Parts: sequence; structure tokens; C-alpha cells
Amino acid sequence: MNPYERYVQQIADLIRAGKELPLGGFPDYPRSVRPGAPTALIFSPHPDDEVVIGGWALRLLRQSGWRIVNVAVTQGSSKPRQKERWEELTACCKCIGFDLESTGPYGLEQVNPKTRSKAPDDWHAMVQTISNVLTKFQPRAIFFPHGADWNSTHVGTHLLVADALASQPASFTCSTIETEYWAQMSAPNVLIESSPADLSALITALSWHAGEVRRNPYHLTMPAWMIDNVRRGAEWIGGQGKAAPDFLFGTIYRLRRWSAGAFEDVRLASGFIAADQDPAKDL
Repeated sequence: MNPYERYVQQIADLIRAGKELPLGGFPDYPRSVRPGAPTALIFSPHPDDEVVIGGWALRLLRQSGWRIVNVAVTQGSSKPRQKERWEELTACCKCIGFDLESTGPYGLEQVNPKTRSKAPDDWHAMVQTISNVLTKFQPRAIFFPHGADWNSTHVGTHLLVADALASQPASFTCSTIETEYWAQMSAPNVLIESSPADLSALITALSWHAGEVRRNPYHLTMPAWMIDNVRRGAEWIGGQGKAAPDFLFGTIYRLRRWSAGAFEDVRLASGFIAADQDPAKDL
């Protein structure tokens, strides 16, 4: 028998079997935030984004003892599901060890480029909400989608966070970490490894978003997405024709810095951060 036929069949069987696994109901992971630790904020366009792109944030929590706060920019566009999605999100963050910050009783609405251009008063109010979050937490680093992440709420969240940064005092500074999910970034500069233990924790937490993964079990294909990130990130970040880093699972990001009212590029010794390296070394 062709061994690759068996290899592919085993993958297919594994994913099918995964559909029978429970959603949520798991014990919370241990959480250790060191006293006086920096804070990183995740500006999540939707409930579930916090763990989908959360590989770096989880390592900052587990390895560096940082406090990670997920800011729920929206609670989804389906009004009948918003309360339930908040409950799922609360359980997910509690499981993984992230704190959770609300932007309103049902989150923000219509976070998209159209609102920014057509309803400036509504947009300004939302910018003020995000600006208040930045002022409250004074983060060392923030995670938010890159500006071409296809989904209108992801693009809107990028614009919202950028406008909120611009509203801060000139003295405000932090590392800015752009994320990707729906569309690839054109200029990423960091590929960070997730160990099998970290990836399984992210998937476990993601399974608490039961209403979402029942309609599309994307939690089961998260390992494949991370594997492809390493394939692509090896050359996007390491250079064309370069060897891939010696790890299996990874997430791609763009690290810059907000300083003196503008984004600044960051010079990195290496864009690869393996599981045994310090995830906070460039922040």
C-alpha cells in the first residue's frame, strides 16, 4: 500500500473522530501572573479570535507571567446570539487564563470601514471607548488584526485601534502586534512556535465557543492552519529559499511599535521565536 494513502486517511479519520469530542466543560488551566507584570491587550473583533490568534499571548502568560486581557470589541453581529456568545467567551477566557474586558452590554456595533466614513459621530464614540481601554490598562503590547484582514469587522477593528492609538498622549508607547486570520499579511516579521501543549490548550479553550464550532468545526483544523503558517512563514520571514525552522506549529504576526504618535518598524535579530526562547524579548 502507498504509505501516503494511509497517512492522508489517518488525518481524515482523526478529524472525523474529533467531531465527537466534547465542546467546553473542561477544567481551567493553571494561571500564574507575576506581581507587577506587564499587560498585553488582545483587541478581538469577534468572540473566538482571542484564542485563534492567541499563540503569542498564551506564551507571554505562561512563560513570562504577563497579564493578558482580551478586549471584546464586538459580541458578534447576530443579536439573538450576543448574550450566549458573551457567556461562551467568558468561559473560554477563564479556561485559558485571559482576563476579559467588555466594550459595552452587547459590545460595539457596526465596527467596519463604512461606519468610519459614513457615521463619524458613531465612530468617534467607539474610538473613545477603545482609547479609554488603552488609558486604563497602559499595555506594554497590544494584539489587533492587520489592516487588510478581509472580514469587514477585522478591518474595522484595525482602524478603530489605530485611531484610538492616535488619540493617546504623545508620551504613550507600546508594542503593536498585528494578527492575521482571514487574509495573509504582506509584510509579517514574526513566526512564533506553539508547543503541542500550548496548541491543545488553545483548541480546548476554543471549544467553549460551542455555538460557533458546531456550525463549522474550525477548532479541529487549527493544527493544519498552524502547520501551514510555518511552511509559509519560513520563507516570508526567513527569506526565499531558506530552511524552515525546526518546529511544527506556529502563528504569524507583524511586530511594530507605537511611539510619538506613529507606528515605527522594529529591528529583530530573528523573526523566529521557538518554544524554548523568551517570547517577550522584543517587546
